[in-house]
Amino acid sequence: MLEPLKNDTFLRALQGQPTDYTPVWLMRQAGRYLPEYRATRAKAGSFMNLATNPELACEVTLQPLNRFALDAAILFSDILTVPDAMGLGLSFVEGEGVRFARVLRDESSIKNLAVPDMAKLQYVFDAVRLIRKELAGKVPLIGFAGSPWTLACYMVEGAGSADYRTVKTMLYQRPDLLHRLLEINADAVALYLQAQIAAGAQVLMIFDSWGGILADGVFQKFSLAYIQRVLAQLPHSYDGITIPRIVFTKGGGNWLEQIAALEVDCVGLDWTIDLESARIRVGHKVALQGNLDPMALFGNATQIQAEVSQVLAAFHPSSSKTRITSKGHIFNLGHGINQFTPPENVATLVNAVHHQSRLLRGCT
Repeated sequence: MLEPLKNDTFLRALQGQPTDYTPVWLMRQAGRYLPEYRATRAKAGSFMNLATNPELACEVTLQPLNRFALDAAILFSDILTVPDAMGLGLSFVEGEGVRFARVLRDESSIKNLAVPDMAKLQYVFDAVRLIRKELAGKVPLIGFAGSPWTLACYMVEGAGSADYRTVKTMLYQRPDLLHRLLEINADAVALYLQAQIAAGAQVLMIFDSWGGILADGVFQKFSLAYIQRVLAQLPHSYDGITIPRIVFTKGGGNWLEQIAALEVDCVGLDWTIDLESARIRVGHKVALQGNLDPMALFGNATQIQAEVSQVLAAFHPSSSKTRITSKGHIFNLGHGINQFTPPENVATLVNAVHHQSRLLRGCT
């Protein structure tokens, strides 16, 4: 029997309910900036050994919560576990990043692709169950997946890319092949997230990391449509409990209204978007998550506190009569935390968000 949730501030903000303060968590909060993570990673021997070991994945998921008063945990895993389960042979090369042993660049390779057996990803679901148990109701647990388009970028390129020329060439020369790949990815991601819910994930997030590299008109056809295909297959609740959804498209500010029109509860924002204008554009339709520049965490304590103040004030301008009842705000970075970030600066950030947002609400 899982313990009841002790801190539901994050969940209430996602659903637009009043909160005493602005909840905060950080993308990639369990990661290389923490010395304890690096020690666990060394013990595992490789990133894949770490990610596929439920006990170690649980350990690193909880590490930032042991240091900082964060309002949510996020499963430690990687968006590329799904294509790995499709047989593409995922590996992480030190100093170089992700690599796939097999890439998808021709008709036969994509024709033979199929939604993987979720049993191949059982280690992820086992980690979710273990994390929920070990959290003991401290904060909610976020499950996640990459968007179909973002996964396709890696599956076609075989690695990260400066210009994503190969996948974009396919997009323009053989859109039929890319659409088939995206359909398979969408259905695989949907099954993957369904299984995370069943294992205990309380919030779902889709990372559309490379949606912003697409042209207007192309984004809607090759990224947005397939995110919606995923969302349409997900339950809005499980065992009577609402499961909120967050979508984050890096570089997606031009399409904010269209992303907010998806079946989502919250839209993640990068640091290039003005938070107040974003709030005006989406109104009360969705909550907003973000959007501090991750590099702001390299300032000193006073500077970090000032940056926090600007973000909070943008969402809750003092002249607004709706600053408390506006659809919720979740404080986050505009992208993943940099690996060289001093951990003490994260503590400064989290404490500043909680303290300043309470003052904005008149809660001391």
